[in-house]
Amino acid sequence: MTPSEEIEHLADVPVKLEIELDQKLTRLEEVMAWEPGSVIWLTRSAGETLDVYVGGARFGTGEIVILENTFGIRLTDFDGPG
Repeated sequence: MTPSEEIEHLADVPVKLEIELDQKLTRLEEVMAWEPGSVIWLTRSAGETLDVYVGGARFGTGEIVILENTFGIRLTDFDGPG
């Protein structure tokens, strides 16, 4: 039995997915000026690799991709067990 088959009965369990796009230091004055539609410039760009976490544990990596007028994450690698 494969690892996927062993946990198949848990497929409907909700898990927390986390993908950290970037971190930046900014002044409170700037944060207080934000409003809907504000643009926050980050240092990451399309094609860069990000860590993907599921339930707080590193699950694999992804790549930033642009999809029409938004962005997404293409999963590129999964961490093995252990």
